[in-house]
Amino acid sequence: MQRQNILSGSPWEDKMGYCRAVRLGNIIEVSGTVAIVDGESVKADDAYAQTNNIIERIAKVLEQAGASLNDVVRTRIFTTDITKFDDIAKAHGAYFGEIKPTTGIYEISKLVSADYLVEIEFTAVVQ
Repeated sequence: MQRQNILSGSPWEDKMGYCRAVRLGNIIEVSGTVAIVDGESVKADDAYAQTNNIIERIAKVLEQAGASLNDVVRTRIFTTDITKFDDIAKAHGAYFGEIKPTTGIYEISKLVSADYLVEIEFTAVVQ
């Protein structure tokens, strides 16, 4: 089976030895992804905007792998503040309301920066 690594250009990919996504056969696994917090459209205290930013960016990664959000079968959502659940769920539901992948949401103590409220992993299967 041929392996396709999809890189984002992040300096962390070489530093940590990972890539944004791996496609192996018809399965695509996407690394945990945080938002690009710019302080304007995506703020450090806005879980909805962060979730939206993550999913928009991963849609492009999936496209590079020959897939789309319609192929997502699982998301794993990590948050540092579970009280933001409704905001996270609203953004997730805007993309996946009809697709309905399996999912889990987990409160964790920290992410790599205090600016991040949300990190999401994705699994997709191309039919």
